[in-house]
Amino acid sequence: MPDLLDAQTAEVWGSGSKPYQLKNVGGVYSCSCPAWRNQALPIDQRTCKHLRQYRGEAVEMARLGGVAATTPLSERHAASAPPLLLAESWNPQTDPRGWWLSEKLDGVRAYWDGKQFLSRNGNRYVAPEWFTRGLPDTPLDGELWVGRKQFQRTVSIVRRGDAAELWREVRYLVFDAPALAQPFEQRQAAVTKLLAANQPPYALGLAQSVCQSAEHLTRELHRIEALGGEGLMLRRPASLYEPRRSATLLKVKSFHDCEAIVIGHEPGKGRHKGRVGALLAELPNGIRFACGAGLSDAQRDLPPAIGETITVKYQELTDGGVPRFPVFAGIRREEPANHQIINPQSNRKGHATMPTATTPRRFEFVGGNSSKFWEVRHQGTEVFTSYGRIGSTGQTSCKSLESEEAATAHAANLIQQKTRKGYVAVA
Repeated sequence: MPDLLDAQTAEVWGSGSKPYQLKNVGGVYSCSCPAWRNQALPIDQRTCKHLRQYRGEAVEMARLGGVAATTPLSERHAASAPPLLLAESWNPQTDPRGWWLSEKLDGVRAYWDGKQFLSRNGNRYVAPEWFTRGLPDTPLDGELWVGRKQFQRTVSIVRRGDAAELWREVRYLVFDAPALAQPFEQRQAAVTKLLAANQPPYALGLAQSVCQSAEHLTRELHRIEALGGEGLMLRRPASLYEPRRSATLLKVKSFHDCEAIVIGHEPGKGRHKGRVGALLAELPNGIRFACGAGLSDAQRDLPPAIGETITVKYQELTDGGVPRFPVFAGIRREEPANHQIINPQSNRKGHATMPTATTPRRFEFVGGNSSKFWEVRHQGTEVFTSYGRIGSTGQTSCKSLESEEAATAHAANLIQQKTRKGYVAVA
């Protein structure tokens, strides 16, 4: 059957008076039909009968993580999560001497169930057959990893359904065999034996060494962090694999990190006037804080949208549970957020009222030699537009209006102008 390569489009006839347009933009397949546009799902998880008919039911099912395209949308993410061992944070009161020491990888956790890779939430990563060739039918626990400081790159590859060649950048680093009810040392020997027997070309065992002392742990932590690594992992000797959060596995980092939901944007001042100064974020326990450090100029121009999950690094928590010296580390797109967004306008005691910020709306135009995108969003009285060639970061401009109502009307007028020129909404 035909398929769409990256940046290609196709037209199919449906029930409308005009043909619907199918697109593939960076692995995101879209259709201009109402059924695709009106789905309450991230754009990379939507499908419709036109895409299924054009690409084939099996191909669309694989792109959606092995879930049948006819499955109701509400059940798409109902896959059971794999039984993973999760880490606690190391406390200096715990003597690390004799524990197993390894690098903490900033990649994507992946459970190999013997047939496929599953995320922590049970979603499938569609790896090419040549990538998984040689992996055993025994479950493995590991990380899909491109390199240090390459988390976003790793996510962008493993979440796509059409990125087969890009998987050559990825390695599967194995650190456990969870199905074996044996001490850690025996499980490590089993991993080594399995990988040596089958010789999968893209899988490696993660190096483990014995920690000699607290001083050794500190030296190794500084060495890994100087190389751009995230930190270290400690594993208690002779421990069993427990499918829960356990003190037998500890993460060691100079900085702690946490995940939070963006609920607002603080306007910038001085050099950052006219763009975002800080993100207003909320932890799962309801504690709010502002995070401005770590944002690049491009991210201040087009910041993470309200509702997105971000990773924040910090030194410690205050007595009130607020992260001290928070630094924005990136958008966490491994899993869809499951968090109730609280209106940042609520102005609870102790929190300033923040101007409303809308989620960016994206439009694209593909025709002839043109392949362009255009995005618009407004925050308070300001309207931000971004535009450029599809696949590029583009340029961003800002226009200030006299009121929020005027900003809303101006954004709507711009959208109308673009759609008249042939731009089609994709998000």
